[in-house]
Amino acid sequence: MSEVRRQKLADLLVNYSTEVQAGEWVGILGNIESLPILRDIYTAVLEAGGHPTVMHSDDYMTRQFYRLANEEQVNWIDPSRQLYYEKADAYIRITGSSNTRAMSNISGTRVREVARVSREQTNLRLDRSARGEFKWVGARFPTDGLAQEASMSLEEYEDFVYGACFCDKDDPAAEWRKLSIEQQKKVDWLVGKKEVTCKGLHVDLTLSIEGRTFINSDGKRNMPSGEIFTGPVEESVNGWVRFSYPSIVSGRAVKGIELKFVDGKVVEASAEENEELLYAQLDTDSRSRYLGEFAIGTNFGINKFTGSILFDEKIGGTMHMAIGKGYPETGSKNDSGVHWDMICDMREDSEIHVDGELFYKNGAFTV
Repeated sequence: MSEVRRQKLADLLVNYSTEVQAGEWVGILGNIESLPILRDIYTAVLEAGGHPTVMHSDDYMTRQFYRLANEEQVNWIDPSRQLYYEKADAYIRITGSSNTRAMSNISGTRVREVARVSREQTNLRLDRSARGEFKWVGARFPTDGLAQEASMSLEEYEDFVYGACFCDKDDPAAEWRKLSIEQQKKVDWLVGKKEVTCKGLHVDLTLSIEGRTFINSDGKRNMPSGEIFTGPVEESVNGWVRFSYPSIVSGRAVKGIELKFVDGKVVEASAEENEELLYAQLDTDSRSRYLGEFAIGTNFGINKFTGSILFDEKIGGTMHMAIGKGYPETGSKNDSGVHWDMICDMREDSEIHVDGELFYKNGAFTV
């Protein structure tokens, strides 16, 4: 059964998410733990007529780089990767880990230094994507490490992952098209709107979406997906928010995050655990204290926190925000070396108003 669902996921990534065409250059990136599905994706790309390039990594080599690389090595840009980001047609990235805490003893400052160097390639990928020149999608492969992180057995976690991707259905792509239609109704309603107000047990926040575009995230960029998102007007965010779940960066969980915004900028921040890492992320650069994303999760097939942002940010009944880099296609102008998502539960005593009209209440849309 797992093999059948895994092959369905590979097919979904190649033929629905990125719609690989004959002659296209397709990068397949993944941790060595994900090798079974990387092979399936490689096969599906060949069957679609594409030209696959496989790029492997593993926890050990990644950890050794963070530990041992000197300044020159950190700042070196792999020319083969640079050529790929400049010229390739599609990017399919699979994450899977045997140890989700492999980076626990790497300092937040070191994480920030390494992330800063990858900023140019990230910007290139996102800018080309916004222009319609580069298709990309990210997904997870169930491993023992990820299952442990989610407090599940491997078999339970496989059911969770493949179910969230609709790969337990006869036609996963058809299911994603149905969700896309429903989300598009919300996106269309938001066209031309200006102000969002969020109030609830964990939030009291206002922000402007004037001139910005909401994106229907329907499995074309993330798999699973299920969200609508935009980039808020950078200097418009005011108020406070307390995030309900830990936020994970480089295998370390930052718990109990609370932020206060004034004219778009985080002016106060605290965390109950790993506060040092929170500040390292906030102080990455001059724009990392501003929001690059505001989003609402719509995937009710994801009904529990697992420690994986790919799934957790889509939890039906939540909203999430990301400090730092925004997506150009939303109209966001925020450019930063960090994009870090944080999730707020909105399923109890919470409302979102748009231009004074109730749009969302206790985890459900009202329009």
